[in-house]
Amino acid sequence: MSSFALIFAQATNAAAGAGASPDTSATQGAPGWVTLLYIPLFAGAVYFALIRPQTIAKKQQEEKIKSAKTGDKIITSSGIHGLITNVKDTTVIVKVADNVKLEIEKSHIEKITRPDSGADSEKAVTAKVS
Repeated sequence: MSSFALIFAQATNAAAGAGASPDTSATQGAPGWVTLLYIPLFAGAVYFALIRPQTIAKKQQEEKIKSAKTGDKIITSSGIHGLITNVKDTTVIVKVADNVKLEIEKSHIEKITRPDSGADSEKAVTAKVS
């Protein structure tokens, strides 16, 4: 007989001899209904830790894509950088180089950069400091 089987047999014999005591109420765990409370708590933790932040980020990305307009600089999910020259219902026309324009689905826009007046003031500040 293997050593594992021998140890298991000894443990089973010891448990059978020690289990004859009539007082088993002290060794019982929590009632079954308390254990069932852990299921909704775990589901809620998963929802608030994983699912909800993803849905919020997805909604923000969709709003940003809907607000895309002519003149915005974009980066697509495939890494193409360009300037929006025309906005259609589900697509945008992107200028990527001189005389090169691509029609791209709006859903593939990864990042939008809008030209701000704040960006010009930052450039001016860095130019004065340097």
